[in-house]
Amino acid sequence: MNTSTAAAVELNADLHCHSTASDGTLAQEVLVKRAKDNGVQLWALTDHDEIAGLDLAHQTAQDLGLPFVNGVEISVSFAGVTVHIVGLGFDRRNPDLVAGLAATRGGRAQRARDMAAELAKVGIHNAYEGALKYVGNPDLISRTHFARHIVDIGMARDTHDVFRKYLADNKPGFVPHKWAGLGNAVKWITGAGGVAVIAHPARYGLSPTAEYALFSEFKTHGGLAVEVVTGSHSEAEYIKYADTAREFGLMASRGSDFHSPTESRIDLGTLPNLPKGSTPVWSVLKPLSA
Repeated sequence: MNTSTAAAVELNADLHCHSTASDGTLAQEVLVKRAKDNGVQLWALTDHDEIAGLDLAHQTAQDLGLPFVNGVEISVSFAGVTVHIVGLGFDRRNPDLVAGLAATRGGRAQRARDMAAELAKVGIHNAYEGALKYVGNPDLISRTHFARHIVDIGMARDTHDVFRKYLADNKPGFVPHKWAGLGNAVKWITGAGGVAVIAHPARYGLSPTAEYALFSEFKTHGGLAVEVVTGSHSEAEYIKYADTAREFGLMASRGSDFHSPTESRIDLGTLPNLPKGSTPVWSVLKPLSA
């Protein structure tokens, strides 16, 4: 997108959200209309480890005149925690990317059954069957689906409360899973012509040493950007990660991480601009045509 850096930071780009193809509650067509109605000027759908919703999202965005780039959010194991890498602007038919995502999705079903067994020990029975009621794609059953069931049966106030009580690390229903390697995830994205982005880095609770290692290794593998302005970051974290982006020579991305009108802290298209001095990731993204 050929705009000056000063103008580009003010573009209402939302490059991180989820549909029913993973753990969002809205279908692709509904998300596109919501983004358009909220003034989004460049949009990406980034479902977890899944690209099945991109064709419909692209077609609907084109029909509504909303510039669109392909997206995905890949689950990665790094330093004992799960880190997410967003891919933007790739060829969604690239065979290595398609195969890598399929491999990453593998094992979710068994992990979900193990989570249900752990939850049963603290009095939450039939959680697997309950979670399935909220799943659009059974291959992508996740903690969020369990959280919605637990709220529905009255065991927590909201999904954030569920994670605090039951599903975060070291809580009764948490079951670790071995995801993709950082290098593999970045390679799948870049090999398909896309840009790799570290998603919401403040969420991981990494020590300064581990966070430095994450950024260093990510850059070494060919990663190009970090999510600076996102739904789970504070204003202070916007500034911190804008500075981190400059330190590592990375571009800055912006995305709401929208999942649901009733669950998400930030709606599509309602984030503040990137901090001044940022180099926006969309300066190297080309929206899809027909």
